[in-house]
Amino acid sequence: MRFRPCIDLRNGKVVQIVGGTLSDGDPSQVATNFESDKRPADFAELYASDGLLGGHVIALGPGNEAAARQALAAYPGGLHYGGGVTLENAADFLEAGASHVIVTSYVFREGRIDFDRLEALTNEIGKERLVLDLSGRRRDGAYWVVTDRWQRFSDVRLDGSSLAELSGYCDEFLVHGVDVEGRMNGIEEDLVALLGKGSSLPVTYAGGARSLDDLDRVAKLGGGKVDLTIGSALDIFGGNVRYRDVIRWIRTNSEAK
Repeated sequence: MRFRPCIDLRNGKVVQIVGGTLSDGDPSQVATNFESDKRPADFAELYASDGLLGGHVIALGPGNEAAARQALAAYPGGLHYGGGVTLENAADFLEAGASHVIVTSYVFREGRIDFDRLEALTNEIGKERLVLDLSGRRRDGAYWVVTDRWQRFSDVRLDGSSLAELSGYCDEFLVHGVDVEGRMNGIEEDLVALLGKGSSLPVTYAGGARSLDDLDRVAKLGGGKVDLTIGSALDIFGGNVRYRDVIRWIRTNSEAK
């Protein structure tokens, strides 16, 4: 299990938000936990100095391209990029320094997977450079992939079958537990266990982490196969979990293997 850092961007600033409040409507309705005065590159350089690979830079809406490119240039090959990725611009973000691009809405249209788009994207950049964002919300006792700023339920149920089918098109999965994202009230334990059991690919879970114990919890529930992102709870984003303690946990547990 690895710790995956994040750089979430809104209006060109590094932020942490409550994910479930995103929408295409009034931007003032988005609940923001944190906004930094530091450059995106400052966070990328920190992650590079600690050798953290596979973190994600996410553009939350327009007005973030320059900030995203700054972060990618500061840590070339060390970060994934997501936010408005299409067939037309995916290669450009890879050339800008992203190791992978992250895609959701481009391949989920009207609540369904557009396999023609997915295959075209895979053929264009190679499955080894693509991460599928399968962020989910619970409904009727199951988790379903949500798109369009996490407001639209798709017809894709998150389970072993869907994960197996989609694994042929990408290198990794990124899954936010949308209902708890940014709330710091605990991870979606059932979702983490589902991912650990059902995915043959590396998968990163994000959402609700609030303490160092969540690293142990995700490692156990995910069978060591699910990586964790901690956002709002980290002290570098205004929270109470010390980033340096997370790095210490990662190094200690890596050495123990």
